[in-house]
Amino acid sequence: MTGYLPVLEAMGCRIYPYGCGKLYISCKRRLTAPPTIRTMPYPGFPTDIQAPFTALCSVAEGTSVFVENIFENRYRHVPELIRLGASIKVEGRVAVVQGVPVLSGARLCAGELRGGAALVTAALAAEGTTEITGVGYIDRGYESIEKTLRSVGADITRTG
Repeated sequence: MTGYLPVLEAMGCRIYPYGCGKLYISCKRRLTAPPTIRTMPYPGFPTDIQAPFTALCSVAEGTSVFVENIFENRYRHVPELIRLGASIKVEGRVAVVQGVPVLSGARLCAGELRGGAALVTAALAAEGTTEITGVGYIDRGYESIEKTLRSVGADITRTG
């Protein structure tokens, strides 16, 4: 957690420990773009959460820059985020995300686990309805993700 909690704080979140190994994260306003995010081995920023943070930054105020130092082709989720209205440009290992005020629902296809989870989080922030196919990828790492998200108030349904 050490790699991403400072990023959330820099974006405007307040983080409070409570209970045994739990955190309460409060974000009372639109988040602001963080300083450049560079994926690194532990204890740095984890490459595995770069995709969800890309989705988060797509609605943050300002411009965010991601530098993927661990894996190539880690931005496969970006074209789908763009379908929601995100403003993202990728060149090699660098993604530049210009935050937009709102995303709009669209038909999307998850092509891998982490990017698929990012699409789900972006869809929850979007206005309108979003349909995501390829959920088998998401299921490999997040069993019954829709139930977990519904338990915290998300409007999400699995069909088919």
